[in-house]
Amino acid sequence: MRFLHTSDWHLGRSFHRVNLLSAQRAFLDHLVETVRAREVDAVLVAGDVYDRAVPPLAAVELFDDALHRLAGLGVPTVMISGNHDSARRLGVGSGLMERAGIHLRTDPADCGTPVLLADAHGPVALYGLPYLEPAMVRDTLGARRADHAEVLGAAMERVRADLAGRPAGTRSVVLAHAFVTGGAVSDSERDITVGGVASVPAAVFDGVDYAALGHLHGCQTLTERVRYSGSPLAYSFSEAEHRKSSWLVDLDADGAVHAERVDCPVPRPLARIRGRLEQLLEDPGPARHEESWVEATLTDPARPHEPMARLLKRFPHLVSLVFDPDDGPTRSLASYAQRLRGRSDQEIAEDFVEHVRSGRAADEQERAELRLAIDEVRVDDMAAEVAR
Repeated sequence: MRFLHTSDWHLGRSFHRVNLLSAQRAFLDHLVETVRAREVDAVLVAGDVYDRAVPPLAAVELFDDALHRLAGLGVPTVMISGNHDSARRLGVGSGLMERAGIHLRTDPADCGTPVLLADAHGPVALYGLPYLEPAMVRDTLGARRADHAEVLGAAMERVRADLAGRPAGTRSVVLAHAFVTGGAVSDSERDITVGGVASVPAAVFDGVDYAALGHLHGCQTLTERVRYSGSPLAYSFSEAEHRKSSWLVDLDADGAVHAERVDCPVPRPLARIRGRLEQLLEDPGPARHEESWVEATLTDPARPHEPMARLLKRFPHLVSLVFDPDDGPTRSLASYAQRLRGRSDQEIAEDFVEHVRSGRAADEQERAELRLAIDEVRVDDMAAEVAR
């Protein structure tokens, strides 16, 4: 059986205020054409369909069009909600959509209920594990603790229990939206840390033939059977070196996995350039980036006059300007966002405590209190979203 594994569409997202709807439409055109041309048997979408819980109408219309086209090909689609999605909103109408072969899995209680497909070699059970916010789903799944490893482990226990009751030789696929240990992160992924630990071991997926993962935006192979497809478009300059693609996965009669990357269309390449303003304006080297989306880091000791306007004359698609002076004492001019890049909420809070106390870091009890407060805010946000 042949699957096309994709995730993290983030429909409705922009790139440094650049509207990406046309680029997302081009990706979905590519996806539908790949399904048709490569004779795909089912499409797997591992979460973060939308970029936010209440997406703009244009994004919803794009999603609706894609589902109609996939249904028109007669190719089943299995889709889970991610941490950016509103699970309840995404799941509206799932019963009706199921009749058209669009299988939305947004309810944690349904983790052990598969979508059943079949080919010449027998049945294939596809289990959808939506993003599992630990404090929100612990009781539903009967997990011992409210952390990612526990709730995902409890969900997988349901998967294995159901699979054990299936006919011998039933092959299995799991879709999950999570941060699995060993995966490489990007700046554009929302922090899902709970209790200071966000990642889960790849071994949690032992016992299934293939785990189609979403959440991390780089295409990655953790094991031959556990893979991230990554996002189809770059959503931050930290992804400038990514090769954006989907996985075309063939599942043999005995459950062996053969995977091939299918490149996604690139609307415009990304480039990071660095140097003093006059150097970036005059040197021939950066000329190759004149048609790219550009992030320019200026290293001038003093902020130059009108740097954005001057750089735009050479780089018309410049979208981000960062100041990182090469003169040590003036490094405080670096942007606030730049200083926070790659740091978790917990680390930022601890840094703040140390800063306001003139270098005295938080002790273990204070770190635990900060962690608890951050977790409570995240759970409150999730509860408010569910109530909307």
